Amino acid sequence: MGIFDTDQFDDELQIMQELMRERKIALQDKDLRRPVKQLHMNKAVTVEVGTSLEQCIQLLVARGIGCLIVVENNVLRGIFTERDVLLKVAGKGINLQKNTVDKFMTSNPVPITLDSTMEDALNLIYKGRYRHVTVVDEKKTPLFVLSIKDVVSYIVEFFPQDILNLPPHPIRLGAKQREGG
Repeated sequence: MGIFDTDQFDDELQIMQELMRERKIALQDKDLRRPVKQLHMNKAVTVEVGTSLEQCIQLLVARGIGCLIVVENNVLRGIFTERDVLLKVAGKGINLQKNTVDKFMTSNPVPITLDSTMEDALNLIYKGRYRHVTVVDEKKTPLFVLSIKDVVSYIVEFFPQDILNLPPHPIRLGAKQREGG
């Protein structure tokens, strides 16, 4: 022990490479037809219509999440995202204590159900340019939030050798010096 055996290392490397070639997995149509309930999703964090912007922003920050689901009597009414904060609230001189989330949320977002397929979810995310989609039950009560990160994590499982073998810092082409401030 302590002496590095290059022959043994080469043999193990060759075995690993053979196993990876055999294990090549491809994303197939059937994989996109799986229901979203098979994914790991975060439980929906909800706030009631009429909640102050200040409370909503504090909740986003405290939980480290990208969106809140806005409900009225446990029924989906809207979604309030970090993008809403940046584009509709930040720098506009809005009183965060007096203004409520329902004035700045996206009203009546299109939800999916637990039985919706990955294909349905991807179609909705792509066409709507959404980062978050609400998963509801039959009464439109929010259950989970499907994020674009959840979708990417699912797809990465089909290409582990391609994704996990990327160098940590890819070579970047372009300007050699930083631009701007």
